Amino acid sequence: MKKTLAMILALMMLLACVPAMAEDIENPYEEYGVEIQIDPATGKPYDLGGMVITIADWWSSDWHDNIGNAETAAAEATEEYRLWIEETYNFTIKNVAATTWSDSPTDFTNIATTGSEENYVWILRDGVQAAPMAAGLFYDWAKLDCIDLTDDKWFDMTSTLMTVGDSVYGVRPGTTEARKGIFFNKRLLAEAGVDPESIYDMQADGTWTWAAFEELLAKLHRDTDNDGIIDRYAMMSFSSHIIPAAVTSNMSGFVLVDENGNYYNAAESDATLEAVNWVVDLLNKYEMAAPEGAEWNYFESAFINGEVAIQCHEEYFSGSLANMEDDYGFVMFPKGPQATQYQWAPTDNISVIPANYDADRAWKIAFAYNLFTNDTPGYDGDEDWKNGYYTKYRDDRAVDETINMMMFDSTTQAPWYVSVVQGYDLGNDYLYDVYAKAATPAEQAEAMRGTWQAYIDEANK
Repeated sequence: MKKTLAMILALMMLLACVPAMAEDIENPYEEYGVEIQIDPATGKPYDLGGMVITIADWWSSDWHDNIGNAETAAAEATEEYRLWIEETYNFTIKNVAATTWSDSPTDFTNIATTGSEENYVWILRDGVQAAPMAAGLFYDWAKLDCIDLTDDKWFDMTSTLMTVGDSVYGVRPGTTEARKGIFFNKRLLAEAGVDPESIYDMQADGTWTWAAFEELLAKLHRDTDNDGIIDRYAMMSFSSHIIPAAVTSNMSGFVLVDENGNYYNAAESDATLEAVNWVVDLLNKYEMAAPEGAEWNYFESAFINGEVAIQCHEEYFSGSLANMEDDYGFVMFPKGPQATQYQWAPTDNISVIPANYDADRAWKIAFAYNLFTNDTPGYDGDEDWKNGYYTKYRDDRAVDETINMMMFDSTTQAPWYVSVVQGYDLGNDYLYDVYAKAATPAEQAEAMRGTWQAYIDEANK
């Protein structure tokens, strides 16, 4: 009996020392399928040791500074969820404007080569990642078993562009951002006898093509006082917007990948030259010239002030249209002759971790970033994403049809490989001269052939 009691007492003492398991830890999000992640070494939630992690971009103010000021139930729920993950796993994660748009690549390189006491997830804009990736400055996300890169949460095209062999050097959580499309002024369309809704209708039924677009421009390009001089120009855009959009819409690019997975120069392909020559023809026929001495981005003012009816621009331009007097719409770039569907190229910001962090440090950073970028439990409905876009548009069709298709129909998305081939400066090397008609598309592509091939050969190594 004494031996039995002693064994029972010993067992009770042992059980008292066993750490609390997942079911003993408060989980207010269990009903949403959120599971507390347990460290098998301790039986407790993973403990990040009070680590402070910084998501470094060029636009954010830290969410902690606004706690208690939430204006919607969703924003308040996000605060509560983030505070819970910080407390549960013992870390702090902040997102701050730690750099500028122009300085971000250089600042990252300095941190990744000289070291930093801060724990960063660094946000890079698309188009600047080729050099640091080639230099080995990005940590391999594929080595971090705390995240599942096959999960739908990670935007597949970003992962694809940032993949070399079995390594993935950059990711994007969530869906893509809508990018290049066509903004149109509804008043100017109506004055020219065009029903603005017909543009959305053509997009919806698949007849929004280059030919339909040019027919629209011809109607909008007018001599309104019959003096023989055009006083209402149809369009004004920017070379870095309309030429890449047209090339992509014709199922082509400046850099493409062959059946063996190698990059190749497609600037002189029939589809690319067809697209760029078509744009140049539009410029000759319908483009409004900027006044002498105007700022480089006068084209934006021209659209906002109702001087032109059509503009190819990035979707984020909608954020500058709040005070525009006229109503406006937004559709995808029309289909080119080589296309069977609408096609556009996502160019999203990329999340990277400096490669000079050790494995434990990188793992903890990725663990926290994965949690931080999850949908807020209870607010991950299929339509929740629309709320932010509705505030920028004056019609629902731009959001429900155009942006919805761009973000969620993967068949419309094409990779923009120029961004991962080191050396390309497409604007200075090609776009600006062609747009200014200093050289034909074929002439400029021929002039750049050797330089671009050298970049591609290096990338293919």
